[in-house]
Amino acid sequence: MIIPAKNNPSLPVMIRVKGIESIVNWFEQHQRSLYAIGLSYLGNQRKIEELFYRAILQVHKELPRFKSSTSFEISVLSIFILICRELSLNKSIQASEVSDYHQEIFHALHPLKEKKREVLVLTYIKGLSKDETAQLLQVSAEQVKALIFSGLQSLRNGMGDGEHYHGCKEFQKLYVDYLERNMDRPRKIDFEIHIYHCQDCQEDLAALQEVMLGFNEAIAKFSVPPGFMENVKERIAERESLNQQKKNKRKRNGFIAAGIFALAIFAGLFTGAFSKLYYTWTEENQELRAFLQADVGERLNLEAESDGVKIKIKSAIADDVQTLIFYEIEDTNENNQYMINFDDGVFIEDERNIMNDHTSQRYYPPDFGSELNNEEKNTYHGKISLPPLKEDKSTIKLKINKVMKIVGDSSDSYKSIEPEEGEWNFEIPVTKQPSTEYALEEDIEIEGVPVRFDKLILAPTATILQYGLKTEQKKKRIDMINFKNMKINNKITEADLFGSSYVYTQPDFRWSNFQAHFEPLFEKETDEVKIQFHSVNLSIEELKTVELDTSKKYPQTFEYAGSTISIDKVEIGQPTRVVFSNHEIKNREYESLHFNIATEEENISMEGDYEGVIVDKNGKEYDMNKAPFIYEDIEQPRHFFTVQSFKIQGDNVVPKSLDIFGYNTTKYLDDIVEIETELIVKDKAGIR
Repeated sequence: MIIPAKNNPSLPVMIRVKGIESIVNWFEQHQRSLYAIGLSYLGNQRKIEELFYRAILQVHKELPRFKSSTSFEISVLSIFILICRELSLNKSIQASEVSDYHQEIFHALHPLKEKKREVLVLTYIKGLSKDETAQLLQVSAEQVKALIFSGLQSLRNGMGDGEHYHGCKEFQKLYVDYLERNMDRPRKIDFEIHIYHCQDCQEDLAALQEVMLGFNEAIAKFSVPPGFMENVKERIAERESLNQQKKNKRKRNGFIAAGIFALAIFAGLFTGAFSKLYYTWTEENQELRAFLQADVGERLNLEAESDGVKIKIKSAIADDVQTLIFYEIEDTNENNQYMINFDDGVFIEDERNIMNDHTSQRYYPPDFGSELNNEEKNTYHGKISLPPLKEDKSTIKLKINKVMKIVGDSSDSYKSIEPEEGEWNFEIPVTKQPSTEYALEEDIEIEGVPVRFDKLILAPTATILQYGLKTEQKKKRIDMINFKNMKINNKITEADLFGSSYVYTQPDFRWSNFQAHFEPLFEKETDEVKIQFHSVNLSIEELKTVELDTSKKYPQTFEYAGSTISIDKVEIGQPTRVVFSNHEIKNREYESLHFNIATEEENISMEGDYEGVIVDKNGKEYDMNKAPFIYEDIEQPRHFFTVQSFKIQGDNVVPKSLDIFGYNTTKYLDDIVEIETELIVKDKAGIR
């Protein structure tokens, strides 16, 4: 979904023009400092991937609301920091995921109070000015200066040095300005005279300066793990492709014969059979119809209207996974369609007390292509996911002050949305439906990598498989498993290919836990489950360094992973350009490379672009820049990078080498695993 940024002058031109692709490129250009910020909060690469993924999507959503008076970078960082806070539930950094030369500094940063940590990372990692940091954190510039000093002191103490230093308090507040050379000459002279005569302040200042230098040195040496951004971009690409998916749904029956109802009632069909028949005739939304036919939830038909826009809450389905709200919006004045964006203009009164805030809300993309949403130009049917309830029964006081107008006709592949304000208030009675959990305890290997199946959750709104991936693998690791389906009680439930989520509670740092979501089955008991795989995304470590000699003529070729790669161009200038390519797709093992371009200078800025093709099972190629295609209709697609070009910003920066760390590849599977289940019994206190 493309959301236009209109003509906001605070946005970079490419952001205004290209939307989410340019946002991804902006994050890639700034990935080093952003990754370091994320590491200071999270200490876990998979969590930081989730951080980048969420931040890119949120920035894309928020673009129309970016203020022209605020720089694009500050606006992005405010979103980035907010998501950092939300994800930092686990306060311990895993030492195995932080390399030695900056391990100590990040261990010391992590336990600092939030504001102290934030001013340090924004000032010394992101390089913001004190005024910019103050604007972002909504504090004064003087407070930023005080927080920098106290943060550096805490950092020094946390690294085991500084407890015995006792400088003069009236001069301590001048340390940062002095070390950063921000003092005017008269104050500098007075300060240096005092330092010359005060041994305590000499030692205190020297120790603080050592911490600042160590901090800067650690950040200068810091590098992003190879392949990190490729993983994020792949998730974004998959998410965007979902927006183009068209679901095949049956057209509703537009007429109900009163005689059929009378006959059914006369025959006494008030049983489940009548319920299924009744909702088949009366409920046009097929997804909601399935819930109602399974006796999960009930019709509500709550209505509220503002300026001719009528919102109807049709039903609320709640369980331990989420609270699904099905809605319908009708424009009674014109032929416009509106949708609800759950994270913009939607509020729940007393949310912390009635809902579980330790779970992530699921995002359901708008279904612009459904037949139901194309039948009437002034009506839109949708759903939003809210957190699960804490109690079995509750009343959700839902307040909506903004809806999104859908812009674009039915022939458009992409839609944009524009916010419109109003006031719609609802009191929604909800009863939480029970779910069943089973322990699986099954270990297997996929492509030689250990995989562990831990739990099966049968909930009314979703069927969930929890599994773990071994993180200790060095030469080969699984980045993601894509499932095809599960078979439970002879019923097959298809996997949501875009519904995998990271489990934030990780009891064993050697494993990373994930949840894969499948369609609801409305089953409550089972003694076994059959899991069919679809594919795995792998990262393979294979090191190679290719010297970039600017005195040579290009193109030059080299061999890697069974393929011949061409270095097409190495041009020194403003900027310096490096281009390499491989157009040979047949039998190629790698899809994209994990690499770095080493230069004589440190702290360089690099801007990258790439070309690629999608290749199906039979070798047919789909050019992403030419004729449109539906990604989901391609059989066993693989995304191959063919050309990668980079601009190295600076004054005649000389590239020294292309350092390749490894590559990504996709393996398609057709394996089926059969697992016995063991019921996990719950009581009021939790699980026992």
